[in-house]
Amino acid sequence: MSESRRGFLLGVAAYAMWGLFPLYWPLLEPAGAVEILAHRVVWSLVTMSLLVLVIGRTTALRRVVAVPRVARLLTLAAVLITVNWAVYIWGVNNGHVVETALGYFVNPLVTVLMGVFVLGERLRRWQWIAMAVAGLAVVVLTLGYGRLPWVALVLAFSFGTYGLCKKQAGAPAIESVTFETMLIGPIALGYLVWLGATGSSAFAAHGPWHAMLFATTGIVTAIPLICFGGAAIRVPMVTLGLMQYLTPTLQFLLGIWYFHEDMPAVRWVGFVLVWIALGIFTADSLRQRRRSVRPSDEVVGV
Repeated sequence: MSESRRGFLLGVAAYAMWGLFPLYWPLLEPAGAVEILAHRVVWSLVTMSLLVLVIGRTTALRRVVAVPRVARLLTLAAVLITVNWAVYIWGVNNGHVVETALGYFVNPLVTVLMGVFVLGERLRRWQWIAMAVAGLAVVVLTLGYGRLPWVALVLAFSFGTYGLCKKQAGAPAIESVTFETMLIGPIALGYLVWLGATGSSAFAAHGPWHAMLFATTGIVTAIPLICFGGAAIRVPMVTLGLMQYLTPTLQFLLGIWYFHEDMPAVRWVGFVLVWIALGIFTADSLRQRRRSVRPSDEVVGV
């Protein structure tokens, strides 16, 4: 199997697993979203720490921690991903699967906004049009929900800012995620200990199978991350960027067909506007990439 094909399959596996997460988190009920989040953090810390030890990346991890700027950025990233995970788990377990899908559909556009307002990048004309259509979609969806779609917006902005922190930190994926879980792990563990001491913990209270599911949260978090890392070094970024839409698409279909969430006409209009904005943005990005590649191709041909 070629490296590009292997990378493509790894990418599909990563995004498909993330897209199927709404089937997993409800299995951990009746635990609340905060307890599930705490278990995810603690077991992710255990999983990532073992992974670092097994593959011999402890020295690389120490190098990441030793750089103050990188450590500060990853500390902020740890806070942001904790917020993202908490809102996502709460949304899935409280009947907002479609809205969580909306958050990850909007995320690429939020990433563009981060580039403009934080990195000083300039938008092209069609990118501005895409952002305007996305803004209209938020207005329509606000009317449809009768409130601001805060679950979607928190997911999009927290993950977009998380990505920006990771980009500026420039740390390898495994080491950075391990460091992030090391930061928030003690807090999560303390919360779980408190739940156990007060008799409020759902862990081990519903049989060994349920307890084992809690223990797998770290593996469930780590496997798609490892697949994603394998894909990122084997396929072009454009391909990886297009593949990311697989996750919210699966979440959206699950919300409609499996969880049977309501989708009034006005919400369909809002989602269609989001998809149009993404279509405009993607087409413009591909066109711009072809223009930037063409001159080098001509030089090679000469």
